[in-house]
Amino acid sequence: MFSHVTLGTNDAPRAIAFYDRVLAVLGIARQESDPGKGYAGYATAPEVTPQFWITTPFDRKAASVGNGATIAFDAPDRASVDRFHAAALAHGGTDEGAPGLRPHYHPDYYGAYLRDPDGNKLCCVCHRPE
Repeated sequence: MFSHVTLGTNDAPRAIAFYDRVLAVLGIARQESDPGKGYAGYATAPEVTPQFWITTPFDRKAASVGNGATIAFDAPDRASVDRFHAAALAHGGTDEGAPGLRPHYHPDYYGAYLRDPDGNKLCCVCHRPE
């Protein structure tokens, strides 16, 4: 469905350090980057989609978070959701909702919510039964 998702950052080296560690939990790795130019791209393998990008804004204005926007990463199991959340908190993220079931979405929705160091809202979710 998606080609890529891009989030803005005001500190590319900090964001790269955060996402390198957090996305590795899900088997997503940095495929391309230039910290000096302020960007990095992540995917499960080179040249595949969907891709996740972080970048300093092209208009050179400060990056800001989207009100109501959440980027959700799919996890293969609930333990991966737990590890993603823990890795994010250990590397500069802030909690927006501990890992757990969210049955108001559906009975097997197991998710965790957090903010990256720039304040972007992230989710990691497993839609499968335990």
